[in-house]
Amino acid sequence: MSTPNSSDPSLKRGLIMLLAVGAGLAVASLYYSQPMLGVLGAELGAAPGALGWIPTLTQLGYAFGILLLAPLGDRYDRKRIILAKSIVLAAGLLLAGFAPGMSLMLAASFTVGVAATMAQDIVPAAATLAPAERRGAIVGTVMTGLLLGILLSRVVGGFVAENLGWRVMFWVAALAILVLALALWRHLPGFAPTSRLPYRALLGSLGTLWRLHSELRRSAIAQGLLYMGFSAFWSTLAVMLHDAPFHLGADAAGAFGLAGAAGALAAPLVGRVADRHGPARLARLGAALTAVSFASMALLPALPPSAALWLIAASAVGFDLGIQMSLIAHQSIVYGIDPAARSRLNAVLMTGVFVGMAAGGALGGMALAHWGWIGVTALATATAAGALALRALPRRPAPVTQCEA
Repeated sequence: MSTPNSSDPSLKRGLIMLLAVGAGLAVASLYYSQPMLGVLGAELGAAPGALGWIPTLTQLGYAFGILLLAPLGDRYDRKRIILAKSIVLAAGLLLAGFAPGMSLMLAASFTVGVAATMAQDIVPAAATLAPAERRGAIVGTVMTGLLLGILLSRVVGGFVAENLGWRVMFWVAALAILVLALALWRHLPGFAPTSRLPYRALLGSLGTLWRLHSELRRSAIAQGLLYMGFSAFWSTLAVMLHDAPFHLGADAAGAFGLAGAAGALAAPLVGRVADRHGPARLARLGAALTAVSFASMALLPALPPSAALWLIAASAVGFDLGIQMSLIAHQSIVYGIDPAARSRLNAVLMTGVFVGMAAGGALGGMALAHWGWIGVTALATATAAGALALRALPRRPAPVTQCEA
């Protein structure tokens, strides 16, 4: 089996860009359906309550895939895992495009969620390909693709569904994944397994890694707290904009999501800062920027509607950049803990992110119902401040003994 060569010039250009595109296309599959639910539901004859299960099962599939499948990247050739998931992902998207009713659509949604975790195999692959002195910049470039996939998928999905039909969107997405699989098959090198643990022991080692490495615990909890505030904001923004004094529709809330492109495009630069000044310092800076951005929105009730909208947009740019800074920093930290366990370390980190997002959505709704937008702002600010406090704690020495491979 060939092994990645970090001195290969293709690593600096074509291969890393291919991985960035791959991560973006994979994660975009999770979100294409969201702007199409109204049109999709009318054709399939689904009730509004049933439609909510489409994105729910997609996200649940993604969560299961991270926890149960991502660790396999340490046990088997990561290239083969990525290719296998890409075929399953294309099949799930095709099934969604041809689904005659909700039963098959829901099955396809869960399949798409599970297979889209190939994005979480691509990021550790990039970290493995990268030399240590450039790991932050290379991971940042791949994260740019992933983040742009999240940000642009809803826009593309809505446009294609409106002009060509929702089924065409799924067919085009499946074709894109198949073309990607062919490119990865030709250009991605093989990866030697770094663990001999059987599957059950591999999953059990997640707990061992959690207990052994305080920096893994700190990174997962801090990033989870940041995404808790992130989710609380975005899950309530549309409701807040719909009410007085704004009276804006759902498309306006989606437009604010484009502000996050600033954070995505800054990811490679952020990675270089992590390489130069250390990821721990960058994680603190990102948490501080996030806290300040959330706190600034406490001024919204005192501003006229037009000024309030500008403040929301500016704050969204600030906290999205801050959260992405922290995410790239935390990825650099955990990937450096144990090179033989990068897939498992990434699974633990991203599980923390997912738990934080799920909790933020629930708590954000409760805060909005009881205390209004000020309650949401206070919640988001508090979670970011908690992440900053956690990152400010003195760093404990790393244990001498690593998790058994």
